Amino acid sequence: MSNANTKQVLQHFGALTEVRIGLPSEVRANSVHALNRLLAHTMAIRDAYKKAHWQVSGATFHQLHLLFDQHYNEQVAIMDSIAERVQTLGGVTFALAQDVVEESAIARSAPRGRETAAAQLAGLLDAHETILLEARPLARAAADQGDDGTNDLIVSQVVRSNELHSWFIGEHLAAQTQAAR
Repeated sequence: MSNANTKQVLQHFGALTEVRIGLPSEVRANSVHALNRLLAHTMAIRDAYKKAHWQVSGATFHQLHLLFDQHYNEQVAIMDSIAERVQTLGGVTFALAQDVVEESAIARSAPRGRETAAAQLAGLLDAHETILLEARPLARAAADQGDDGTNDLIVSQVVRSNELHSWFIGEHLAAQTQAAR
C-alpha cells in the first residue's frame, strides 16, 4: 500500500471512534468484533444464495430459483443492518471478499461447480445452522454487557430470519429427499 493511500484512511480497521451512545468502549469493541463475524457469515450465505439462484436446476427449478433470490435479498437487508450497527458503535465493518473468506467457514464450504438442488439445500441449511449457533451466544453476551441494541439486532433480525430461512430450506430439502425415494 502506498503512503498516499495510508494518509487517506479515516479510521483503521479495529479502531473505534468515540460515539455518544452510553456504552463503554470495551463493550462496543466486543460487539463490533461479534457483529463483524456475523456480517462475514451473512455475506457468505448471501453469496451462496446467489450461486444457488443462478445454478439451480431440476423439477423444482422455478420454485427454488425464486426462493433463493428472495432469501438472498433478505440476507442483504440483514447485512445492511449489521453494518449500520457496527458503524453506530464506532467500528469499521468488513466489506471485502478477502475479509469474508478469512472470517467465515461458510465462504470456504461451497464447491465452485454446479450442485444438485438437494446439495444446494443441504449446504444452505448447514450455513444457516453455523450462523444460528454463533448468533445466540453473541446475543446473550451483548445483553450481559448492557448492549441492548446489538442484542436486539442479533435476536430480531439475525436469529429470527435465519431460523425462518432454515425452516423453509429444510422443508424443501425434505421434499427433495422424499421425491428421490
